[in-house]
This record gives sequence, C-alpha cells and structure tokens, in this order.
Amino acid sequence: MESLGKQIKADSFRATGRSLSVAAILWLAATNRTFRPVFTLRLCQWSRGRFPALSLIARAMHRRAQAKSGMDLPSVLRVGPGLLVVHGWGLVISKQAVIGANVTLFNGAVIGRKDTVTITGRTTEYPIIGDDVWIGPHAVIIGGVEIGRGAIIGAGSVVTKDVPAHCVVVGNPARILRSDAPPDVLNRVLP
Repeated sequence: MESLGKQIKADSFRATGRSLSVAAILWLAATNRTFRPVFTLRLCQWSRGRFPALSLIARAMHRRAQAKSGMDLPSVLRVGPGLLVVHGWGLVISKQAVIGANVTLFNGAVIGRKDTVTITGRTTEYPIIGDDVWIGPHAVIIGGVEIGRGAIIGAGSVVTKDVPAHCVVVGNPARILRSDAPPDVLNRVLP
C-alpha cells in the first residue's frame, strides 16, 4: 500500500487540480464535504493494525465524516490513490469491493454485493473496479463483476456483467454504447 502522504496528496490533487501543502490539505479536509470522508478513510487505512488508539479515533472521525456527507464509504474499503467523490450524497459502497486508482464516483452510485443462494449454500460476490473508471450518478454495480480500466458507467446504469476496458455502458441492464472510449479522468494522478 502506498504511504499515507502519497495517497492523500493524490486524492487532494484529484479534488483541486493542484499539488497542495499539508496545511492546505488539512484545510480542504476541514471545509470540503466530499473530500473529508476520503481523507478520514486514508487515516483509517494507515492506522489499522499499527496504532490501535489512533485507529479507533480515525474510525470515529470517519464515521462522522461519512454521516455528515450522506455516504457509506466503509473504513476497510480497498481503494487506490486518486479517489474523487463528486457530490457524494447517497453513495454506497460494500466493504469488500475493490476500487482502483483515479476512480471518480458520483452521487447515488451503488457498488454492492450480490448473494446467490442455492441448495448447497450461499455465495457472496463483490465488484472490482479498475483504474481510471468514471461511475456516473445513480449507477448501480452489483455482484462479482469487473469493470475494466478506463470504463465509463453512465448515469442510472445497472451493471450486473463485466465491462471491458475503455467501454462506455449505459442503461438498465447496462449495454456497451462505445468500445474505444478514452478515460474520463479529471486531474489524473500519474502512478
């Protein structure tokens, strides 16, 4: 995992388009409703397993930040650098989902699990989101699907099947509209 500083600098660059000082990043976390939960998420990731007391404080800060922002962004979420949350209200992500670098998430998006029950038992699957993915408002991604690098998930789309890299999908159920799309990444952070 990248260092705390690199992760937060990448996230703040995505949010502002500028390389910020530590003081400016702290100001951004204090004043920006959608950046604050990303900031506290990084604190949770960094402190987990290292500093139990600090981890407890970070989780409490994160719980408050996500509640005030109207989103469910679990403190144990695995997410790459450069996460950008736009508007954020109603954003829900399952804690076992995996999200790559330079991902953009809009309000109302759901990245959720799918349970399949059979006579022999229950199977639970979670989405894997690749790098440079753009997920539009109120898009729903459910189950063990993989979203390829640079994919664009249109507003209101319902994704239950894998999406290849550099594809634009729209609709319910989501269908490929374009298969050679360039990634839509505002303020992309280079690896």
